[in-house]
Amino acid sequence: MQQSCKDRLSNIKCNTVAIKMRNSKSKTAIVELLEQSEGALSHKDIQTQLKDLCDRVTVYRVLDRLVNEGRVHKVIDFDGVMRFAACHHCGDHEHSHNHVHFSCESCNKVFCLDTVKPQVDLPDGYQVKDSLHVVSGVCAQCSS
Repeated sequence: MQQSCKDRLSNIKCNTVAIKMRNSKSKTAIVELLEQSEGALSHKDIQTQLKDLCDRVTVYRVLDRLVNEGRVHKVIDFDGVMRFAACHHCGDHEHSHNHVHFSCESCNKVFCLDTVKPQVDLPDGYQVKDSLHVVSGVCAQCSS
C-alpha cells in the first residue's frame, strides 16, 4: 500500500520530534556539564563524562548547536585540541566571547579569563569578526 504525501509528511514530523526529544536530554546534560566545569572541555572529555548517554556524533551536533546559539564558545588550545566552555554572560547587552583563555601547562586545563579583554589594533578598513587568544603558563591552583 502506497502512503500519501500527507502521511509521509506526518511520519517525518513524528521522527523529527523524536530526534529533538532525544537530543534535548543530551543537550541538557552537555550544558549542565559545561556550566559546572572549572575549565573548557574537549569533545573527548565531554563524551567520557557523559558515559553512554549519547554517541560522539550527537555530542558534536549538540556542541555545534550550542555554539550557534551563543550559549557555548570554543577555543583551540596549544595542542590544537578544540575545547568548549559555557558562556556565563549571554544575557549581557554587549555579549562577546572574545576574551583571553589560559592554558595551564601543569594540569592541562583551559580557563576562560572573562575579565581579560584582548586589544588588537588593525589598519583602517579591517573589521574583527572573531579572534582567538590563548595564553600558556601555570594556573593559580598549580602554582600554589
